[in-house]
Amino acid sequence: MSRPKIALLNAAHAADDTERNFVRELDADVVEFRCPDGELPDDFAFDGVVVTGSSASVYWDKEWIGRLKTWVGGAVEAGLPALGVCYGHQLLADVLGGRVEDMGEYEIGYRTVDHDGENRLLAGIDESMTVFTTHSDRVSEPPPGATVFAENDYGIHGFRKDRAIGVQFHPEYDMQTAETVTKSKDELSEERIQEVLDGITESNYAAACEAKQLFDNFLAFVAEVRSDRVAAD
Repeated sequence: MSRPKIALLNAAHAADDTERNFVRELDADVVEFRCPDGELPDDFAFDGVVVTGSSASVYWDKEWIGRLKTWVGGAVEAGLPALGVCYGHQLLADVLGGRVEDMGEYEIGYRTVDHDGENRLLAGIDESMTVFTTHSDRVSEPPPGATVFAENDYGIHGFRKDRAIGVQFHPEYDMQTAETVTKSKDELSEERIQEVLDGITESNYAAACEAKQLFDNFLAFVAEVRSDRVAAD
């Protein structure tokens, strides 16, 4: 069977870095759409969909955000496996009836997130994992009927509802992206930024690389769903 075809819904404004990171980690035929520029797929002729991070908030009144929500809602209804990362995690929660809110603070840097060991997306990953985080919004209420499988002291870091799965952290980041994003946070103090930069080390990055396994786990899920569809047809 051919490689899965994945729609990469790039919601980032630093789109090139985001594309590089996801294309590197997804062993699939990735078709990118730059959503803030108004790009979206014409149909749902994909095996799965990935929604990236963004400097936007899902509750902003922006035309491109509304159109993205509509398309993602249709894709989920059509049965496409969906993975949301950071903003994508929040957008999936919003589309499926959950609630996203401003935290009033930032979680940023390499942090520890715990998962319950029950979700296939994080199979093979230590239940207390190191991940890079950068967000000031969070999913305060998961969608009705969703299962929360990862959390830390800032809140929900992973949920699943049917074929839609979201993670708040950034498994796709390399060290370059972590540094660039941290330096861009003008709203944080110089001391806080330097503290985060000091934590972007080879050892922390190596520990966080374990979480990259989730991309292969997601693609295995995509392949399973595709096989079931073929069998049904």
